[in-house]
Amino acid sequence: MLATFPIVTGLAADDFTQSLAPVGGSLALSALVGLLPLVVVFLLLGVLKTQAWVAALAGLGTAVLVAVLGYGMPASLALMSATQGGVFGVFPIMWIVLTALWLYQLTVTSGRFEDLRATFNMVSEDPRIQAVLIAFCFGGLLEALAGFGAPVAITATMLIALGVAPLRAAGTVLLANTAPVAFGAIAIPITTAATLTGIPESTIGAIVGRQAPLLAVVVPLLLLLVVDGKRGLREVWPAALVTGLSFAVAQFLTSNFLSVALTDIVASLAGLGATVLFLRVWTPVGAREAHERLEAGRHQEHAAAVAAGRTPAGSVAGSVAGSVAGSVAGSATTATATRARVDGTSGAGSDGGRLPTARIWMGLFPYLLVIAVFSVSKLVPPVKAFLAGTDQKIAWPGLDGHVLSAAGKPISSTVYSFQWLSSPGTMLLLSGIVVAIAYRISARQAVRDFTGTVVKLRWAILTVASVLALAYVMNFSGQTISIGTWIAGTGAFFAFLSPVLGWIGTAVTGSDTSANALFAKLQATAGSHAGINESLLVSANTTGGVVGKMISPQNLTIAASSAGLDGQESAILRRVLPWSLGLLLFLCVLVFLQSTPILGWMLP
Repeated sequence: MLATFPIVTGLAADDFTQSLAPVGGSLALSALVGLLPLVVVFLLLGVLKTQAWVAALAGLGTAVLVAVLGYGMPASLALMSATQGGVFGVFPIMWIVLTALWLYQLTVTSGRFEDLRATFNMVSEDPRIQAVLIAFCFGGLLEALAGFGAPVAITATMLIALGVAPLRAAGTVLLANTAPVAFGAIAIPITTAATLTGIPESTIGAIVGRQAPLLAVVVPLLLLLVVDGKRGLREVWPAALVTGLSFAVAQFLTSNFLSVALTDIVASLAGLGATVLFLRVWTPVGAREAHERLEAGRHQEHAAAVAAGRTPAGSVAGSVAGSVAGSVAGSATTATATRARVDGTSGAGSDGGRLPTARIWMGLFPYLLVIAVFSVSKLVPPVKAFLAGTDQKIAWPGLDGHVLSAAGKPISSTVYSFQWLSSPGTMLLLSGIVVAIAYRISARQAVRDFTGTVVKLRWAILTVASVLALAYVMNFSGQTISIGTWIAGTGAFFAFLSPVLGWIGTAVTGSDTSANALFAKLQATAGSHAGINESLLVSANTTGGVVGKMISPQNLTIAASSAGLDGQESAILRRVLPWSLGLLLFLCVLVFLQSTPILGWMLP
């Protein structure tokens, strides 16, 4: 039984009733005024190129002013709306990211990350297949556990270690970080959309699971084009097709019939496993020549950088020291010693020789443990019920019961759910403790890694908290409802435009979760007024966001920093923008057809 804890405070709050046209009695004018917070964020990030947290805070301030001055919301309610959104941004969203990245950092500290990378080398000698498996499958697994740029940071360094030129590696990992994004960070984007709209997350997940898999089929093929051009696609397409198809089928089945939260974990492992099995009966051609072409491409990029007066990064792994991923090279000596102490080996094996089976399993251990923990928590009914029973429902102070819908009824989203034990972040924390013990990492070092991860994420935490605060202010004041009602005037054509909103939101914020926080309620409102399936439009917002992530300034910066390409975000953008726009157009057509009898049969 979930307990509800009303909090008594000294804050006096007047009741506020949302209105569709509070500004001059005009719906169009009210919607345009309601768009001001988003315009501020877009201009600061896209035109003035400010830091993300600056743009988010400015947008939040604008949202509060619009709510109070334009929509007549009492200042106390506007501020309390912001606090609820900010807290939701920190917990559970950034709590998940923090603990997932800490878990990864433990593998770096112990040296097991090098073993994991060497394990991929054993799968195939072809660098193009390795690139697909690392960027798409392993990156998808990282997206499932953390998201928010972590897969880009980690897989970029791994591709460069394979010999892929930095600029090409950055473009590869950004393109790969698409199909898995909708279900990333234990399906937090979908959970956020469900929380804000009231649509069950299982419904949203099922529809997204009938859209995103179509991207998953083609993305591995596109990765071959980015890594090795038309020749790479011609020589290795069977393996890439197997990877994409197996990932897509697993993504569809898991999201519709198993667990939305486990979708990307299962899909990533299915893609990896199917490809490994396929490589036992099929051998790619041209692996040696591909190595030579990649090496030549790396030298060309290096020469171009020198000619342009840029100083190429001396150490790829070292360039990550200041990024989210941390420094692999910086811990190499300690890690080798730790590994030798644990395994009783000399630490050999990462030089190209075959790793001992024990080290392979230990390298995979953190991710296998996470899969086991989440599987038990989501699929074993008694455990699931126990965890859900620990959730605490908190009536947000000074807010709950004071915000009324246009129909005059109190809205329900002013109750905050504190998932202190059932949160995926808490499960990742417990998994990290087990991993630290198994890897014989001292408590002091584990705590140092944790605090170091907090420091590295401080601006990301502020950004996400501010964006969620902005979203809550816009939602509770009625700004999104006014905007959605106005946009719904496009009628059936809005189904075509629906993915564009998600694309814009993710491109600006760097997060599909934040895009849903901004636009999920808007999509649902527009669908209700235009007579279009609300669940379809909210799902389209999520799916459209996945192809906007590769052009997000935040992720471009992470990719550039990880690849030692600081200041070359524009060059990376030019490489990925055509792919982003092309995939977006495909999704727009798909969603429009799904809103009609032509492809309406695809919906659950």
